[in-house]
Amino acid sequence: MPAAKKDKIAIWVITPNGIKIARRIAADLPDVDLHMSGGLEVTAADALTFDKLSEEIVEKFNQYTGHIFIMSAGIVVRIIAPCIRAKTEDPAIVVIDDQGQHAISLLSGHLGGANALTLKVAEVIGARPVITTATDVNKRPAIDILAKAKKLIIENPAAIKTVNMALLTDQTIYVYDRFALLQDGIPNAIQLPDAVSVQKDSVGAAFLPDDHAAAIFVDDRQIELPSHVLILRPATLVAGIGCNRNTPMAEIKDLLDEVLMKYSLAGSSLSRIATIDLKADEPGLVGLAQDLDLPIDFFSRDELNSVKDIQTPSTMVEKHVGVKSVCEAAAILASRTGTLIVPKQTTPNVTVAIARKTFIS
Repeated sequence: MPAAKKDKIAIWVITPNGIKIARRIAADLPDVDLHMSGGLEVTAADALTFDKLSEEIVEKFNQYTGHIFIMSAGIVVRIIAPCIRAKTEDPAIVVIDDQGQHAISLLSGHLGGANALTLKVAEVIGARPVITTATDVNKRPAIDILAKAKKLIIENPAAIKTVNMALLTDQTIYVYDRFALLQDGIPNAIQLPDAVSVQKDSVGAAFLPDDHAAAIFVDDRQIELPSHVLILRPATLVAGIGCNRNTPMAEIKDLLDEVLMKYSLAGSSLSRIATIDLKADEPGLVGLAQDLDLPIDFFSRDELNSVKDIQTPSTMVEKHVGVKSVCEAAAILASRTGTLIVPKQTTPNVTVAIARKTFIS
C-alpha cells in the first residue's frame, strides 16, 4: 500500500545555489521537506538527501501535495513523466531555475494548486511567475477551480476542457445545479430544469437543447447524460449501516453498492458513514471507511433513540441492542437531521439506509 500523502510541499535541489533558494522558500512556507542531492559538498542538517533523483521521485511523487524543483524544466519533465496519472490526482509541480529568475507552474495548475503555489514562491524569491493555463492568462474563471472551491467531486475530468473552452470564448453553458452551489459563478449560464424528471430515453435531448454545447450537471443522482456534460458531485449523502458481528467488509460494501445503484445515487457523493458506537471496533465497518476514504460516525443508544422519524423500526434490534433503529437513525443523525431518502435495506447480516444533507458543508 502506498504511503499516505502528506499535506506539505517537497523542495528538490541538485546545486548549492538551489539550496540557498530553497531555504528562502522554506522560511516562508508553513510545512516543507527539503531534499538535496547527496553528492553536494554542502552540509544541510535540515535536509533529506537522495542518491538518484529519478528513483526518489518515483517513490515520493504521490506522498506530497506539491513539489518544487529548483533545476531545469527539461530534467523535471523527464523525471516526473512516469509518475503522472490524472489531473484530479497529481500533485502540484513548480519549477524554478537555478538563479531564481522564473517560477513555472508545470503540472496540476488548477486542481493541484500549482498556479497558486507558483505565485506564492515567485513573490517570496522575487521571481517572475510563469503560468500558461488559458483561463488564467485570459483572466477567466475555470470550472475546475470553481468545483474545488465548492468541494465538488469531478466525476468525468475529460469534460472540463469543453466547459473551460466555453468560458474562454463566452459561449452559452447549460447548467443543472440542484443545490445552487455554483450560483452566479458561471458566466453566460442557462439554468436547466430537473433532468431526472425526463424519461431516460430522451434525457440527453431534454437536458441539453444543443447536443454539442457545454453543460454542467451538479447533483448526487445518477442519470444518463452525454459524455461531454461535466458531472460534479456534491458531498450530500450519508450511509447509515448496521451489521452482525464480524461481517466481512466485502459483504457490507456489496449491499452499499447495490443500494446506491438501485436508487440511482452517486457513490462519489457519499460524505461519511455512520453506525452505533457498539461497532466502533467492528473490522468490516472500520475497513469500509478506510477503503472508501470516508469518516465514520459512531452514535450512542440515547442518540439513536432520540430520532423520531424512523420508517422501519426493528423490535429484534431493540431487544438485543436497545435501539429501535441503527442504520436509519445513524444516517439521519450524521446528515445533521437531513432527509432519509432510502429506508432500511437488508441482507441477513447487513442493513443500509441513506440520508441526504439539508445543508452542504
